[in-house]
Amino acid sequence: MDSLFGIHPITAALEEGQLDRLWVREGKRHPRLQELVAAARKQGVGVKEVPLKELDRLAEGGVHQGIVATLRQAPPPLELEDWLETLPVDPLVVLLDGVTDPHNLGAIIRSVAAAGGHGVIVPKDRRAPLSAIAVKASAGTAMRMPLVQVTNLARTVEQLQQEGFMVWAAAGDGAAPWDRVDLKGKTALVLGAEGEGVRPLVRKRCDGAVAIPMAGAESLNVSVAAGVLLFEAVRQRR
Repeated sequence: MDSLFGIHPITAALEEGQLDRLWVREGKRHPRLQELVAAARKQGVGVKEVPLKELDRLAEGGVHQGIVATLRQAPPPLELEDWLETLPVDPLVVLLDGVTDPHNLGAIIRSVAAAGGHGVIVPKDRRAPLSAIAVKASAGTAMRMPLVQVTNLARTVEQLQQEGFMVWAAAGDGAAPWDRVDLKGKTALVLGAEGEGVRPLVRKRCDGAVAIPMAGAESLNVSVAAGVLLFEAVRQRR
């Protein structure tokens, strides 16, 4: 990830001290944009005013809201063992199996953050990159959410189980209704790519499968399904 665009992602990157340079639309700007530019200058970040066409080029057609930034460094993915040592008593985490759309990745990260979750685990291959599009879709929460990269997702499921996690695969034909599964303890939710779902080998390693009943559609978008399951966990933990 070389650049970011949009107010929320850039604000989050600024708070993490990761901004290198800003490009902003020349002329009159929205007060929120003015505040962001002032805060960046206070941190010593270089700011350049440019025409709208230049921002469109830098954002590669993305909705930039009049501001584009480059980072000092992208947040690196974490190692599983190091991340496990940082977790609280009853963590809530998500594993993604073959989710390759950056919009979905960002939206899922945002839902995990909103639900008070503690991390997102992705495979090294067959995954969406943490791109500017993903960060914008996460409303900037991707700059703070732990992203753990693993080589073998099926083996990772087993490692989590050894750490006391109950691991549930989201599946349309899951045996357990989404609101009848105990999500109060150490919980990991596995979500697969739309159409394919969680791969059989990964699902086989899970403790069980959980289904969200459908009425007028065959399935939910993977990011919507993640939100439903995460906030069921939130409800149970109140």
